[in-house]
Amino acid sequence: MGSNGAAPVAIVGVGETRYTKWGGITDKSQFELACEAILNALADAGLSPKDVDGFASYSNDANEANLMQVALGIPLMRYTGMVWGGGGGGSCGAVSLGVSAIRSGQARTVVAYRGLAQGQTRRFGKANAARVHNNFTMPFGLLAPPQMLALIVQRHMHLYGTTSEHLAEVAISTRLNANRNPRAVMHDRLLTIEDYFASRMISDPLRLYDCCLESDGACAVVLTSGDHARDLRKQPVTVLAAGQGSGPGWGSGPLGSHNMPNEDYATTNSVALAKELFEHAGVTPADIDVAQIYDHFSGMVIIALEDYGFCPRGSGGDFVADGNIRWEGGSLPINTAGGNHSEAYIHGFNHIAEGVRQLRGESTSQVADAKLCLVTGGLGVAPTTGLILGKA
Repeated sequence: MGSNGAAPVAIVGVGETRYTKWGGITDKSQFELACEAILNALADAGLSPKDVDGFASYSNDANEANLMQVALGIPLMRYTGMVWGGGGGGSCGAVSLGVSAIRSGQARTVVAYRGLAQGQTRRFGKANAARVHNNFTMPFGLLAPPQMLALIVQRHMHLYGTTSEHLAEVAISTRLNANRNPRAVMHDRLLTIEDYFASRMISDPLRLYDCCLESDGACAVVLTSGDHARDLRKQPVTVLAAGQGSGPGWGSGPLGSHNMPNEDYATTNSVALAKELFEHAGVTPADIDVAQIYDHFSGMVIIALEDYGFCPRGSGGDFVADGNIRWEGGSLPINTAGGNHSEAYIHGFNHIAEGVRQLRGESTSQVADAKLCLVTGGLGVAPTTGLILGKA
């Protein structure tokens, strides 16, 4: 998972396409978008497709590596990998696969990527009877992720007194960050507390602005060994820890069966993973300067702050209410590009890109002297994944 004396691996390039609302990109295919993001990431690193020998992705990515090899003119592909599960649970896991491949000598330069053009293919999160575990949820009206995850948020509110005002703080602070980011889909759309409470209820307690966007676009990062990274164009960002996993008895969790142990129900399935990430990176939550926390639903962000040790269990609502996640004045600014809520929903991979930008000093909501960034994959799913990135 982490370094622990192993050879360092660094992210040396970041590439993105334009981001639009779901169905907004019609002039390029989903595959073309993924290729564009990869080429942009390689250009950012000062590399070419001839330098790449590995690919990693997640969430049943349809942009297949073998076809990518031919399209990009990559001479020899030595490694491919994909993380199990749907949605954004595997976003950081794709980076973890690349790190493992490089450390083990299976590849020298790995591109991790995700591309979406749902208007051309299918809409993620739509009710799907093909998954066996959905037999335990669909008969009870749990047809889409907002309904499935709302139950966890509702339990947290019941146990700890978390309020809709707390959820609103996540949505509004994230939107403010997007308003500073010209790449963000919601760049020019302000969000007030009045707007938040006037929005329709999607699945109690989740209102419209508690839910992430649905977007088209693609994003990629380039990974290589620390020794190689020093010779490249941009300042490398070291992967201090990368991992994936799931707590005991979780199964497919809220997305399939809601069979999680009662004591873990009102969590994001990240407690064990968080402990390992910090141990392997050799840092503590107090050392983290900025975080990119997967924000499919605002209530899950609050719970993740607890699971990752930034505040005690049950106090996540108060933590955000005190302004701690705000870019200006907060002890832990989060989702500084606007996140899934307001930048774009590329299954969370844009969170990784923003983590790299923060440590390069390139963010539109730059945290002063940021040296350590936590990035999480999708929350409340299995497997869930995470990264701790460090300024080289």
